[in-house]
Amino acid sequence: MLSNKLKEYLDRLGTVWVEGEITQWGISAGNVYGKLKDVDADATVSFTIWSSVKARLSEQFTQGDRVVALVKPNWWVKGGSLTMQVFDLKHVGVGDLLERIEQLRAKLQAEGLFDPARKKRLPFLPGVIGLVTGRDSDAEKDVLRNAHLRWPAVEFRIEYAAVQGDRTVPEVVRAIAKLDADPEVEVIIVARGGGDFQNLLGFSDERVVRAAAEASTPIVSAIGHEADRPLLDEVADLRASTPTDAAKRVVPDVADELARVEQTRARLGMRLTAILTREIDRIEHLRSRPSLADSNWIVDRRAEELTRWVARGTELVERTLERQASRVGELRGHLRALSPQATLDRGYAIVQGADGHVVRSSDAAPAGASLVVTLAEGALAAVSEGATGDVRTGASTVTSTGANTGTSTGASTPNPSESTPAEPVGGRE
Repeated sequence: MLSNKLKEYLDRLGTVWVEGEITQWGISAGNVYGKLKDVDADATVSFTIWSSVKARLSEQFTQGDRVVALVKPNWWVKGGSLTMQVFDLKHVGVGDLLERIEQLRAKLQAEGLFDPARKKRLPFLPGVIGLVTGRDSDAEKDVLRNAHLRWPAVEFRIEYAAVQGDRTVPEVVRAIAKLDADPEVEVIIVARGGGDFQNLLGFSDERVVRAAAEASTPIVSAIGHEADRPLLDEVADLRASTPTDAAKRVVPDVADELARVEQTRARLGMRLTAILTREIDRIEHLRSRPSLADSNWIVDRRAEELTRWVARGTELVERTLERQASRVGELRGHLRALSPQATLDRGYAIVQGADGHVVRSSDAAPAGASLVVTLAEGALAAVSEGATGDVRTGASTVTSTGANTGTSTGASTPNPSESTPAEPVGGRE
């Protein structure tokens, strides 16, 4: 059989060291299955590392690493495929592709394109979703099926583009720009199914990354699987692990949202009922208190006390009035005792000269001087006849000329009707 002949021939070949770049690295049941790309030519071969060989490797490997491998051709008779069985594997440096991507990543990050602050929020329920994907691809079917299952009314505007190869970059850039210019499109999903590292290189191209960064519409990147992370994931407003995950994160589940609304309404109703019940209980508790159940007790309990305070207030007011009346009487007596009028009432008089000055000595009233004599009631006009030489009184003799209606204050002159002369009482001018 031809397949057996090929295996016999390839088994006679020995091992050889080859250099290349790992473009695919997957582990299954402890064995490693991957692809190795030639560093100079556009050629790729599959390789297998059995678990026993993998256990002896001292280094960790991943896609993008540049390595040298000790390989031997292995023909699988049943499947008719050729793979390279790896017996040893060593790093020789960072792969050219990975190195270029890392340099571009550092450049774009320095420009701030990966800054979380510039990422836009996705709409809660987009009416129209833009989709950039390959024609008749599994990614397209996954996104549409899961989105319509979650929200049947959602609409899509689909722009088909190559998702691998040389046409990937220009077609993806054109599709993003066209959907971003559509005013009805609220979010754009860029989706592609899984693939090896080399097939996803177009989504790490600088032109694609910048087109996504410049778009005003939110961008969702759903490229490959969870382990794949092209540069488009870094600049996108949301990164989804798979196309299915993108549909779930962009479109809310109508059943979940309705259930959430019902749960919220139920919680609000329970909360409101609890508040009303608690307040009703509080009101009933307040109404059961004696102060609210029968308000008359407040007046009844305070009536006797109020009567006592009223009587006490009346007694204090009367006592105060009596005390103040007595005080007023005393002050009135003192005032009358000190009043010049009281002195005049006892028979004294005030003698004033023509100039209004009080006459205090006989020298101030020579013979013929006009005088005014003020009595307890009324006043007299008089003329002095000069000193009488009466040493006891020291007064001048005056002759009255009639009543005078004017009154004045000043020193007093003894009234002849008084049996005992007294010291004149009066004020200064």
